[in-house]
Amino acid sequence: MTGHSQRQFDPAAKGPLAGIRVLDLSRLVAGNMLSLQLADFGADVVKIEPPSGDPLRDWKDDGHSLYWKTYSRNKRSVMLNLREKPAMDALWALIETADVFIENYRPGTLEEMGLAPDVLHARNPDLVIVRISGFGQTGPYAQFPGFGTIVEGMSGFAYRTGFPDREPVLPPLALADMIAGVYGSSATVTALFARDRGQSRGQVIDLSLLEPMFSVLGPEAAIYKVTGKVKERVGSASNTAAPRNVYRCRDGKYVALSGSTPQVARRIFDIIGRSDMNEDPRFATNSARVNNRALVDEAVGGWFAGHDHDEALQIMRDAGATVGPIYSIADAAEDEHFSGREIIVDAEDAEFGSLPMHNIVPRLSATPGVWRRPAPSLGQHTAEVLAEAGLDAAAIDAIVKGSGA
Repeated sequence: MTGHSQRQFDPAAKGPLAGIRVLDLSRLVAGNMLSLQLADFGADVVKIEPPSGDPLRDWKDDGHSLYWKTYSRNKRSVMLNLREKPAMDALWALIETADVFIENYRPGTLEEMGLAPDVLHARNPDLVIVRISGFGQTGPYAQFPGFGTIVEGMSGFAYRTGFPDREPVLPPLALADMIAGVYGSSATVTALFARDRGQSRGQVIDLSLLEPMFSVLGPEAAIYKVTGKVKERVGSASNTAAPRNVYRCRDGKYVALSGSTPQVARRIFDIIGRSDMNEDPRFATNSARVNNRALVDEAVGGWFAGHDHDEALQIMRDAGATVGPIYSIADAAEDEHFSGREIIVDAEDAEFGSLPMHNIVPRLSATPGVWRRPAPSLGQHTAEVLAEAGLDAAAIDAIVKGSGA
C-alpha cells in the first residue's frame, strides 16, 4: 500500500466549529455521518450511547470495528442508561449546555421519553434539534421502519440501477444514510448560522432519508410529467448522454468513459477513427446519440476491445477525452493521485498503530478540519463530560454504575 500522509491527533486543536456542542443520540449511519462532518471541523460531538453501545460498533470486518473507527473519530462517548432517572437527569444537564441535539428514534419515541422538541426548547431555547427518520416526522409512512435499504428502493434509485434484463440493484453501501448525513450537516450549520444572525433561536430539522435520496435523481418528476416516460435501467450507460459507459479492454480490464459535452463526444469519435460519425445525423447531436446508444457503444466498445487498458487510457487522455479506470479499493490505495492529494490518510490508532481512512472533506483554505481524537471506546468520556456539565463525583459514580460499567 502506498505510504499515506500521517495524522496525529491533537485534543487541543481548534476547528471553525470550536465551541459548538453536539449531543448525538442517533444510531448507525446517518446520524454518525452528520455528526462526523461537524466533529471534523471542530464541534464537540458527544455520543450518548446505551450500555450496549451504538450498533455501528457491531459492523465488523474480521472482528474489527472499522466503521466505528472511521465514522466516530473526533467524538467523545458518554454511556447513559436512559431508563434510569439519574442518567436522564444527567442528559438534561447536558442538553442545557448543548447547541445541537441529534436523534433518529422512530417518530413519537422522543415524545414518549419526555424529550419532545417543545420540552427541549423550554429548557434550551437555542437548541437545534435534528430529527432523522426514514420517511419524516409526518405523512402516511412516518411510522414505517426506515432503513436506507427501503428508501433506496422507494426513492426510485434502485429502479434506475442495474441492467434492463435483470432485477433492480441496491447500492452495496449505506448510500441513503450517507447522503442524508451530508444534507443534515449542511442544514445544521445553516440553522446555527441563522441563530447567530438573530434570524431564529433554536429550531427543528425534520430530516428524512427518503427526500435527500429522491433529490439526487434530479428532474425525473419533471421529465415524467412533461414526457409521460419512465426512465428505465440501462446498466452503466446513461439516459441523458452518449457515449457514456463502462468498456472492456483487450486485457480484460475496464474503463469508464463519458462524452457528456458535444466537444468531447466529437473528440472521442476522432480518436477511435470514426470521424464520420460526427457528420452522421444519427450521432451529430447528444439526443441523436442517446437514441442510437447501441450503435455508439458498438463503435466505442470495439475500439477499447482492440487496446490494452493502460494504452487505451493514455491515448484517450492525451487526446483530451474524459476517461478513467475502474478501481477497487486496492487500486485506489496504490494510486499516486490518492496519495498526492491525501485522499486517504493514516490516522494513529491504538490497536493497529495507524489506520487508513478518508481525509476530512471538503477542504477549506483558511479554516480546515482538525484531527483531535480517535474514535472513543464505549463510555470512555462519561466521567469527563458529566463533570464538565457540573455533576459531582458521587452523582457521576451512580450514573456509571447504573449503566452497568
